Amino acid sequence: MSTDLKRAAAERAASLVTEGMRLGLGTGSTATHFVSAVARLVQGGMTLVGVPTSEATRAQAEREGIPLTTLDETPELDLTVDGADEIDDGLRLIKGGGGAHLREKIVASASRRMIVIADGSKHVTHLGRFPLPVEVVPFGLEVTRRSILGVLRDLGLPEELRLREAGGEPFVTDGGHLILDAHLGRIGDPEALGVALNGVPGVVEHGLFLGLASGAVLATEGGLVELGQV
Repeated sequence: MSTDLKRAAAERAASLVTEGMRLGLGTGSTATHFVSAVARLVQGGMTLVGVPTSEATRAQAEREGIPLTTLDETPELDLTVDGADEIDDGLRLIKGGGGAHLREKIVASASRRMIVIADGSKHVTHLGRFPLPVEVVPFGLEVTRRSILGVLRDLGLPEELRLREAGGEPFVTDGGHLILDAHLGRIGDPEALGVALNGVPGVVEHGLFLGLASGAVLATEGGLVELGQV
């Protein structure tokens, strides 16, 4: 997908930003274009504040001059714009390919609206082709791993979990946690899986975003496609 199309999706989302907004700033290749678009609004005189969903987004926002706040200072946000690794017609998402889904979910849940901007290839009929990230604490990793495998077994899903690595070492999130990627192929009941994973001690968060997105702007070769209410 061309950079121009991703930028067009980000610009469409930026058109939703108005004076005085409290924004959640997403993470990822498409979200970086949204951050830059917001920075141009600030440079043009618009007053707003942002909450970044990752240290990478924080660094970009600071570099481009976006005033930042925290959820402790600003616990209610007007709009979050973020990417997705998969999105279905019901606006259910898999996120976490970049490892930022814990902070992304906290920010999204604090927002009145969440709009997804993504490459059109992320639009799927059924979630699960993209590995589902499950963020876990390092302590008792093997116990947690076995419990997650039990959840997958009970739901009739493939029992394939892989510890995410980076540079030959375990990948560590901004929160100091590890990620187990579940290679499921197709998730028949995302809601049931989400509830079951939430019940596993040691699981901090998973990459299923259910009932959070209100709309999406997808960048396709044929132009922008909107889902839900943008």
